[in-house]
Amino acid sequence: MEESIGKEEEEKIEECLKSFTTERKNLIPLLQRIQEGLAYLPKKAILRVAEYLNLTPGEVYGVATFYNQFRFNPPGRHPIKVCLGTACHVRGGEIILENFERKLGIREGETTADREFSIDRVACVGCCALAPVTLIGDTVHGHMAPSKVEGLILGFQIEKERREREKRDHESGKS
Repeated sequence: MEESIGKEEEEKIEECLKSFTTERKNLIPLLQRIQEGLAYLPKKAILRVAEYLNLTPGEVYGVATFYNQFRFNPPGRHPIKVCLGTACHVRGGEIILENFERKLGIREGETTADREFSIDRVACVGCCALAPVTLIGDTVHGHMAPSKVEGLILGFQIEKERREREKRDHESGKS
């Protein structure tokens, strides 16, 4: 789990706590609300929810890990969702997922150290005719092939380098 969060994130957690009573039945809705605001559940949130609801951190974490809707790493700037519904699965979705993991050096549910990419598997994105499908952000990439994985990631890396170059040029007074 991510260790350090900023003051703004801590304030969002506290704001979420205020909207619920301290009854145990509020555990899942509270975790959902925090994740809705932060896009994941940092360790600090697990600890604060446990304290607020008078539960152990292990109980809160146990419930959160039981449901696959909760994530414990911040999503990347470019969240990758590999569909593994039936149509995508039979057309090689697992191989696509493995290629993204290998290329980025992370496993599903994780985020790259630079927070550019995160990978998750999803059950179905509703584009079965385009199987296998990958979503990167809100963009659907259909008829995925292992050879397309590297090209997609390379495109984002080139774009990142261009943005960094423009930022450096702007800061140094070049236009």
